[in-house]
Amino acid sequence: MRHQLSTFIVTSGMILLTLASNLHAQPPREITNSIGIKLVLIPKGTFMMGSPKSEEGRSTDESLHEVTISKDYYLGVYEVTQSQYEEVMGKNPSYFQGAMVRNKNADLPVENVSWDDAVEFCKKLSSRPKEKKAGRVYRLPTEAEWEYACRAGSNTAYYFNNDFRALNINGWYRGNSSISTHEVGELNPNAWGLYDIHGNVGEWCSDWYGEYPAGAVNDPTGPSEGLFRVYRGGSWLLEAPFCRSASRGWSDPSFRGDAGLRLALSSPSEIASSSKASIEKTGESGK
Repeated sequence: MRHQLSTFIVTSGMILLTLASNLHAQPPREITNSIGIKLVLIPKGTFMMGSPKSEEGRSTDESLHEVTISKDYYLGVYEVTQSQYEEVMGKNPSYFQGAMVRNKNADLPVENVSWDDAVEFCKKLSSRPKEKKAGRVYRLPTEAEWEYACRAGSNTAYYFNNDFRALNINGWYRGNSSISTHEVGELNPNAWGLYDIHGNVGEWCSDWYGEYPAGAVNDPTGPSEGLFRVYRGGSWLLEAPFCRSASRGWSDPSFRGDAGLRLALSSPSEIASSSKASIEKTGESGK
């Protein structure tokens, strides 16, 4: 009996270690955090960032160059909503709330958020006990991560094609928004499951604004200093060309206006390691 019990314990331990190893190698495709924000895993890869000179609406600061994103990362499925922002920050700075939106502001994207506010949101959310326990440290995406995720493998002006008229079913912009934000997730997602990546609100990135590098780069983070921060995606207020995948918005970090945010989360291995530790602890308690 003792021999059988020892064999069982050894076999169970091997199974648990195999499961832990698999979790480490394969982080979850999607996670939902403690305040209900869903994030999807964006696979690493290489793409052409910027736009060709023939693209309609193109700006001169969109020079094409090859970018490699060397690690998987998570990105919010939706833009951060007013209710999520208020839960963390204790306030709602949005213009579109209350009676003017028939008191349906909870699932509207938060806007009127400065870059500093967006960074503070990430810090405060990361410091919440459940997020710390899970090993999740939130941040703004880099400009390259944002465009890579927006394109989702496409090389056209928008993730769907080059025809801006298709924005009517893919993104809220000046032509279809009635000059107002809309609840997140009402229109079509891109191929990687991201909603409102074109339009609705502008999304702050971590980078200072500056010229793109001339050659191929890995994991760019923008200039080391500058006057303006980048925000991407266009908004309910802007015309279609400003909602293109390559279109670059930039402003003083104190700017609020049509700006909101979408969360990024790096190091999926930290999440897998947390799960591994939990499994190993379970295995030890069963000995």
